[in-house]
Amino acid sequence: MADRAIYEAFVQARSDRLLRTAYLLTRDWALAEDLLQESLAKAWFAWPGVQDPEAYVRRVLVTTYTSWWRRRWRRELPSDDLPDTPVDGGAERAGDRESLWRAVGRLPARQRAVIVLRFYEDLPVAEVAHTLGCGTGTVKSQTAKALAKLRVDESILEEVSR
Repeated sequence: MADRAIYEAFVQARSDRLLRTAYLLTRDWALAEDLLQESLAKAWFAWPGVQDPEAYVRRVLVTTYTSWWRRRWRRELPSDDLPDTPVDGGAERAGDRESLWRAVGRLPARQRAVIVLRFYEDLPVAEVAHTLGCGTGTVKSQTAKALAKLRVDESILEEVSR
């Protein structure tokens, strides 16, 4: 019973941050909610033996997302796009953000996971390596490759917009 109370307190305290991480990986709120729910369900079964709950659930998030991506998993496909309403004065920044997310979305799943964990979750290299189950050198090289691809994307966008 104590494990259940601890688990529920963890879920209540960390769900928002974990949902944001899931969204940054999937770029879709509905998929992010599904990913988080599935990850938390997986974590529940291992809960009694988990030493660092947040790192464990974050790793489950990334590995579950990666398995979905490998299977080309798709549950729901939107039938219509809803128009976004720009905020006054923020249209230019919104366009930049949208371009950035499109570019991040074109990255391979592993590189996208590294970018999300390093720069959006602000985790140190060692913790990202632990979360992804790889070495720090792999995290550094994947970060460098991802940033290089994003820079190429940015330069292409600048040339096209001229």
